[in-house]
Amino acid sequence: MAARVGLTFVPLLLLGNIKSKKLLKMADKHQIPELVAKKEDILRKLRQRTIIFHILIFVPIIIFWATIIASLERTPLTGRWRIILLSPEEEEEIAAQLAGPGWYRAVGEILSAEGQPSIIPPSDWRLQWVRDTLRRLEGAIPTLAREDELCQHWVDCGPDDIPLPPPADYPLRPRPRASEYLRRFAEMTCARTCPPAPHVIAGPPYSLLVIDKPDASNAFSYGFGPDGGGGIVVFSGFIDEVLSKNQGPMTEPEPQSWLARLFGLGPREPPHPTPTEQQTAELATLLAHELAHLVLSHHIETLSSGSIVWPSVLSIVTDAVRAFLFPVTMLFGPFINDALAGMGKVGAGEFSQLSEFCTSQKQEVEADIVSARILAHAGFDPRRAARFWEERQDTPQTAECSPGRADAATVAGTAESLTRKWIGDTHPVQQVRVEKLKAELDRWEKERVAARAKRDAERAQQPAASVAPASDSEPQPGENGHER
Repeated sequence: MAARVGLTFVPLLLLGNIKSKKLLKMADKHQIPELVAKKEDILRKLRQRTIIFHILIFVPIIIFWATIIASLERTPLTGRWRIILLSPEEEEEIAAQLAGPGWYRAVGEILSAEGQPSIIPPSDWRLQWVRDTLRRLEGAIPTLAREDELCQHWVDCGPDDIPLPPPADYPLRPRPRASEYLRRFAEMTCARTCPPAPHVIAGPPYSLLVIDKPDASNAFSYGFGPDGGGGIVVFSGFIDEVLSKNQGPMTEPEPQSWLARLFGLGPREPPHPTPTEQQTAELATLLAHELAHLVLSHHIETLSSGSIVWPSVLSIVTDAVRAFLFPVTMLFGPFINDALAGMGKVGAGEFSQLSEFCTSQKQEVEADIVSARILAHAGFDPRRAARFWEERQDTPQTAECSPGRADAATVAGTAESLTRKWIGDTHPVQQVRVEKLKAELDRWEKERVAARAKRDAERAQQPAASVAPASDSEPQPGENGHER
């Protein structure tokens, strides 16, 4: 608010400086006695207005960029720079709201927007299958923090083994930011010590819901924080799609005792397909992708960029334009100024949609790359993930965050949004994701070959180095008076 009030004085300062410069030119050209006498006073006011103008312009810019720099951090495992304008205390507040039953309430409100959801009960074998697969993937998350210690054998993986990734340059650890270092420096200057307040890692166990919705073949993750503050929702349509391929044998019905048959107790569970290893691998691929979103705190990043960063940038730009045009628009009444504000809101909506698409595309690619690590450490072959996403079509039924689906929700009829015109359709998201995932797997293999060659070269040098001192200690011909 203070910046908006200050910007309203910028046009007045510019007009005052223009008037002062004209008076100085007239005084120098025509030598008017009155202006010559006031020349020093005019110069003093010109310098004052210039200083105030620079303060009003550059102070908000410096504060804004200082805030952005202080909020920069490296994304774990990938090292991508990102901005999260949330303090550890704010993240803890969000996590506390979603912990325990809070996540189920929040997800229930999301699902209720399309009608009352049908939740599959815990006794259903499908939920048990999904839960067991998720828990297996969760067991690999601690390895992401200590890959260099726990996975030193990644170099020895052969073509028939599950390829393990090289240790990440940015392990999965708490996320201190520049603001934390600045806070520690300020405390040190005051001869005080403060406990570090890193941004925590929202680890397992994660919440899980399976929704009975045959026409939806996808899943999504939501939330942030420990104690079940983050979780995954899987729709039964995806389970049906996976089970329809490479069908396994049916389970045998459990025998009932004569007492249960006599009193009609404990109805037998109907036979169901037994998931095969390949079906479990496909389920794990989708779950690992959603799990990567939670591990990388993508939802916190989206919340920060969508509700804080870009709205703030657009608000500053709009206010600056309105302030500079205020001397002109005030001559035509408040309607012109309000129209400019309306145009700013429309442009902000389109720009926000564009930034959201770009951010979500980066996050989808990043989740695919990190999910390959999770799959490998959990005992699944990450090469199957590339084939899974390559065969999976990007449709409203299967897409997690399909741009086409977003456009359908925001643009009526067949009208094409401005965002899609800017982005174009030459590079579908699904194709980009598959290419990036294959490139990541190729990078693993190249680093494995290079590390193996380096290790073999070091081993070859060690025997030579150990033989050299021994050969130096042998007597040479002519030593001790003996000659051969």
